[in-house]
Amino acid sequence: MIRTPRNLVRAAGLCLFATLSAPLSAHADAGFQKWVSGFYGTAAKSGITRSTYEKAFSGVTAPDSIVLEKARYQPEFTTKVWDYLDSRVNPYTIAKGREMASRHARTLSAIESHFGVDASVLLAIWSMESNYGEILTKTDRLHYVPQALATLAYADKKRAKFARQQLVAALKILQSGDISTREMTGSWAGAMGHTQFIPTSYLAYAIDADGNGHRDIWNSIPDALATAANLLKKNGWKTGETWGYEVAAPRGGAKYDGQTKTLSQWSALGFGRTGGRAFPDGGRRAELKMPGGAGGPAFLMTKNFFVIKRYNASDSYALGVGVLADEIAGYGGVDQRWPRPEGTLDVKEKFELQTRLKQLGYYDGDIDGNFGSGSKAAIAAFQSRIGLTGEPIPSQKVLDAIRRY
Repeated sequence: MIRTPRNLVRAAGLCLFATLSAPLSAHADAGFQKWVSGFYGTAAKSGITRSTYEKAFSGVTAPDSIVLEKARYQPEFTTKVWDYLDSRVNPYTIAKGREMASRHARTLSAIESHFGVDASVLLAIWSMESNYGEILTKTDRLHYVPQALATLAYADKKRAKFARQQLVAALKILQSGDISTREMTGSWAGAMGHTQFIPTSYLAYAIDADGNGHRDIWNSIPDALATAANLLKKNGWKTGETWGYEVAAPRGGAKYDGQTKTLSQWSALGFGRTGGRAFPDGGRRAELKMPGGAGGPAFLMTKNFFVIKRYNASDSYALGVGVLADEIAGYGGVDQRWPRPEGTLDVKEKFELQTRLKQLGYYDGDIDGNFGSGSKAAIAAFQSRIGLTGEPIPSQKVLDAIRRY
């Protein structure tokens, strides 16, 4: 058991779950009810009791229609790596991470000592997964997990096998008593808690870090962060080592993208760390990744980068975790510029534009660097006021105009 102060278990403002009623359809669905009744045979083979099953589906008479909407209409688009990082590694997430590092210092120190995973990496994962728990306060975006998974198993052929497997795991969690049915909420696809674990991953890695007898990643910050650390450790995390190094690539260096060599070999080919720093261990192997193409920053990724990908298989995700962790720890971020299209803004300029729009009364949302409908409406209003034409998007043209205003 990782012993942490009990007053850190439920931090102020993070008592997240008021009674959350299941998002039932207005009308019962006979086909869905038949499927739920029939699935008990499968659940029973995995040790789920009739009592657990009936309690899990009490009052659930129809699929979650919102889950089906989200499953069917997932947008298919490619996000440029710099836009992805802007939304996840920015002044807000960095400052919030440092605040959380101070607030939960003793908990993080205990977890880091026990598992050997850097506290800053755990904070970055917490940020990436749930905005430091903020999304768990948005009850309109949460779903009752057994209902959501049963909905996918019943009505989504593409995800049915996954959903059946996750549903059985979710029922095992309920049967263990770690969490009540009322509190078992998550994303439309079943990702749960502060660190967004799907049920099978929860069963494999969940930790009772606060010692209260329950593995509660929904309400206990120590449990959630320790669970994330346990996943990384069990998948080969190298204690005391970094996730990778930003390097300046020599002319023609892009031809090596995706290759693995020792750091000494990379150095001999002309790949040097930004800032003139030396590699600490020339014998360590690393893979070259150039996510922005030949004109962007280059990185030599070591073992821990690929361990982070066991959490989420995306290169952009793992890079985001690594860069945000470095920023939270005070090591700095990416030194080289991304090859952004001419006229677009970097993350600091996006924050400046939002701040100026708010100061002028056009915008009343959060200063977070994300330009959703509210920010775009503010830009449109400002453009209309000064007679500026063009799409209401964050651009150098709009920023220059508001600086002069």
